[in-house]
Amino acid sequence: MKIALLLCSSAFVFAQAPAAPAPSSPAQPDQAREPQDLQLSRTRQGAAPAPKQDPNWPPKGPTPRTPDGHPDLSGNWQPNAIRQNVDMIGSGVDVPLLPGPRAIYEQRKAGLSKDDPEARCLPPGVPRMSTTPYPWSFVQTKDLLVIVYEGGAHIWRKVFLDGRPHNPQVEESWLGDSIGHWEGDTLVIETVGQNDITWIDESGIPHSNEMKVTERISRPDFGHLTIEHTIDDPKTFSKPWSFTTHPSLLKGELIEYICQENNRDVQHLVGK
Repeated sequence: MKIALLLCSSAFVFAQAPAAPAPSSPAQPDQAREPQDLQLSRTRQGAAPAPKQDPNWPPKGPTPRTPDGHPDLSGNWQPNAIRQNVDMIGSGVDVPLLPGPRAIYEQRKAGLSKDDPEARCLPPGVPRMSTTPYPWSFVQTKDLLVIVYEGGAHIWRKVFLDGRPHNPQVEESWLGDSIGHWEGDTLVIETVGQNDITWIDESGIPHSNEMKVTERISRPDFGHLTIEHTIDDPKTFSKPWSFTTHPSLLKGELIEYICQENNRDVQHLVGK
């Protein structure tokens, strides 16, 4: 069953992965633009040799800062979190599911994730936006962090940093309402108001519409981020739980990706 699940995941990645543009300098075909997540997925399945890594990427250097002294998170980032996106529990994360939600999870996983909303071009939600295998851009100002996602139906988030409270009118939404503040060099983002349709991973971890997600984002150096995600949802989990991702600076720009165009994935999602 484990092999079948991984093949399903690989089909999802291949079916929707955008074609890479021609590189500006000589490189191996797999190096041109493709995020490391997609390279990893193909390598795991034996479909391609391991790509040759650029020893000078991500670039080294100190953390850049804004005029007010905070770390500048701006840039294009690749998630490097394919294993957590496909199977959070299988990747080693302790997810304390309550009995009812665990039964839902086991049913979804046994069905080879055939009903995964992301495979139907619906937004993955938070926190899965951080693990789905497509890059994103951070655009940071004093009072706002804008996140533009290449994947996940080509959507965006606005994280308000101006001290406002949550908007109570945001509810049952795909990405929720996000507000943030700085704790030293760490940006802390709290997101509420999401619907319960999205899955936390491809294997089918559920959540309720009362889930609160806290992201703690830091930039330890020029080429890396650390994002600690904490999920708090008493209707689904016996206690809050966390996982951490380590995005790296993307070598290139985001490209246009329209999931709904030529989506060849759904016809293969037949379960068992």
